[in-house]
Amino acid sequence: MTGNGVVGADSDRKPRGCQQRLSEHYDAALLDLDGVVYLGGSPIAGAADALGDAAKAGMRLAFVTNNASRTPSAIAAQLRGMGITAAATDVVTSAQAAAHLIADRFPAGSPVLVVGGMGLRLAVRARGLRPVSVAAEHPVAVVQGYAPGIDYGLLAEGALAIRAGAWYVASNADTTLPTTRGPQPGNGSLIQVLVTATGQRPVVAGKPEPPLHAESVERVGARRPLVVGDRLDTDIEGAIRGGADSLLVLTGVTSPADLLLAPPDRQPVYVAADLAGLNASQPEVTRSGDEFSCGGWTAAAADNGWPRASGSGDRIDGLRALCAAAWSARLAGQGDESSAADAARAAVRQVGFTS
Repeated sequence: MTGNGVVGADSDRKPRGCQQRLSEHYDAALLDLDGVVYLGGSPIAGAADALGDAAKAGMRLAFVTNNASRTPSAIAAQLRGMGITAAATDVVTSAQAAAHLIADRFPAGSPVLVVGGMGLRLAVRARGLRPVSVAAEHPVAVVQGYAPGIDYGLLAEGALAIRAGAWYVASNADTTLPTTRGPQPGNGSLIQVLVTATGQRPVVAGKPEPPLHAESVERVGARRPLVVGDRLDTDIEGAIRGGADSLLVLTGVTSPADLLLAPPDRQPVYVAADLAGLNASQPEVTRSGDEFSCGGWTAAAADNGWPRASGSGDRIDGLRALCAAAWSARLAGQGDESSAADAARAAVRQVGFTS
């Protein structure tokens, strides 16, 4: 055990162990929402109970979302409807982080063209700026965030303003949104419309960029935050860039096979099936030569370089062992992408996952 209570925190590329429950070891959880707490508006089974238990253990909860379309009050009300204790002040959105960036650069009352929904407009107004909808208002900035009702006219006004010199800011760059029907286009996809039309790329406020993480830590006064998410490219990369530990849950976008393929800047510290992992310790992954063991599973490289698992028990333990073998072999980015994905799927099937 190291001085901070974490075991296995050595130079090996592998998930770490923690002898305490995570909700006792960390003072705050910075929780992604879609894919972690709910999926497409429907609560994920067991999430409310897990969060309630974490709060009882003394862990402060902040709900941190790249979704800029809704207000913190609306999000908090939705969470309460799912049996989760939440106030508007517990919700931190990429809209708020984007508005903060603009307010730090321009004086109060400056016009800002909002290409997004009510959550983004209200965040801009809360920072003392004046939201507008047309380029004729000579906005100092254009801020873009996902909203299901964005139309061509608003995108066109944003393009005109950017071409006229307005500073271009995006709430987030998620290319997709998780839904019960599968991934659908997110703000990152919509950004490409304005990038193509103007030749300008936005400054991004949301995950994995630092502004949203910094705002979340400041909001809860966290000294030992744990970032909890379902996406490698936003939640986990954002945690690493912010210097925080992270827990990946498998209830959203990232599949077990995706996890094996994670590059070093997107490898989580901990892995769990769902939010129940907040209230559990994390078993250590041990190494003996080229073999990595966790629980009843052992993983080692096969002839093709990809790890092969043997054993029995909790399939998450098997996944942890596979991750350690794959990450230590630095398999991410090697060879043909399609072949690597097939090899990763074959590896996780050995411990009981279907993909």
